[in-house]
Amino acid sequence: MYPKNTPEAQLLKRELEKRGLTVKDEVFDGHKHIDLVIHRARLNIEVDGKQHYTSARQILSDLNRMYYSDNKGYGTFHVPNDYINDPECLQKVADAIAQAARVRVHKLGYRLPYHHYQKRTS
Repeated sequence: MYPKNTPEAQLLKRELEKRGLTVKDEVFDGHKHIDLVIHRARLNIEVDGKQHYTSARQILSDLNRMYYSDNKGYGTFHVPNDYINDPECLQKVADAIAQAARVRVHKLGYRLPYHHYQKRTS
C-alpha cells in the first residue's frame, strides 16, 4: 500500500487541475513516492511540513531524493504546507506553478500547443 497524500497536497492538486494541468499524486519513481507529478512538464512537486526545513536529517534525505529525480530529468519544486493553508497564497502558488509548467512543456519541445494536453472538463 502506498502512502496517502496530505490534505495540503490534495488541495494543491485540485487547484492545479482547475488550471488545466494533468497532475498525478503519490507517484513512485523507483526510489520514492512523490506528492504530485506533472509528467508533461517533467515536474515533481513536494508539499512539505516544517520538518523539511528544521531537521538536518530530513534536509539530507531531500537532497538525495532530488538528486535521483534530477538524474531522471525531473525538476523538483518544494512548497511549504503554510503556503497551501493560506487561501490567497494557495491561489498565487497554483498560478505560478501552472505558468512554470507550461513554460517547461514548451521548452521540452512538445509540438502541439499546451491546451491540447489540458484535461478536458466537458
